[in-house]
Amino acid sequence: MRRAVSLPRRFPYRLVATDLDGTLLRGDHTISQRTRDALVAAQAAGAEHLVVTGRGVASTRHILDDLGYRGLTVCGQGAQLYHAGEHRLLTSVTLDRAVARYALERLETGLGPVAVAVNRDGLDGEIVMDGRFEAVVHSGFRGGDRVPLSTAEVDRTALFAEPVIKLYVQCPGLTDDELASAARGLVGDSVTIVVSGRDLVEMLPLGLTKATGLSLAARRLGVKASETIAFGDMPNDIPMLLWAAHGVAMADAHPEVLAIADEITAGNDADGIAKTLEPLFSPVPPTV
Repeated sequence: MRRAVSLPRRFPYRLVATDLDGTLLRGDHTISQRTRDALVAAQAAGAEHLVVTGRGVASTRHILDDLGYRGLTVCGQGAQLYHAGEHRLLTSVTLDRAVARYALERLETGLGPVAVAVNRDGLDGEIVMDGRFEAVVHSGFRGGDRVPLSTAEVDRTALFAEPVIKLYVQCPGLTDDELASAARGLVGDSVTIVVSGRDLVEMLPLGLTKATGLSLAARRLGVKASETIAFGDMPNDIPMLLWAAHGVAMADAHPEVLAIADEITAGNDADGIAKTLEPLFSPVPPTV
């Protein structure tokens, strides 16, 4: 019997959605060549690569430029849709500042004083912190502007001087998961609370998730959830992984993410994205 010719397997997805920190980015905030090559191969096979990050546009653009990324990007936990090739903000959802201040008041009534930072809206929206907030060295924090402690203790007017897409909160004595759980109980009826990284508990417009922004971008690209594979590592990625046909957690992901993932791959420092994508390009085994 004649041996059948081995043909390339068709790449099974039309969209590859990746979180940035802890997923696409390694611990040194770079992207490995192996992962770059795997994403290029996916694009050559007809798939789009879509970055979906909690970072605002201002702290994402330099990463996209370094990657040579020219397409759409979901930023700010789904609040912003950015076109990297055109350096243009297409859509933006802001957090109502009156709602945010009310939620903070309720939170502090229940927990005592909390530290607060805000992510301002726009292409150049900076992260501005009150005097209590401990700046995080990852996820876009670059020191930021800081309201003097004496002022922050009595008035947060300066933090809310401009439109914001989200807030970050910290509370001494509580872990991220503990703070998020307490915050959901106190203010979860007015804002969305997510854990997006170490020391990063965020307050978002009610109902906003990464899946919100991902679905919006997918519609613009003409792609369905059933044609999407998504990668993430933190609880804020869960809606995105559940929305996609195949949700992949990094090996060192948060336990809540590991629990819902369709697949667990290697960590971000061990080319987890590439290790999942590469077998999908393998040729179909020959038949006799």
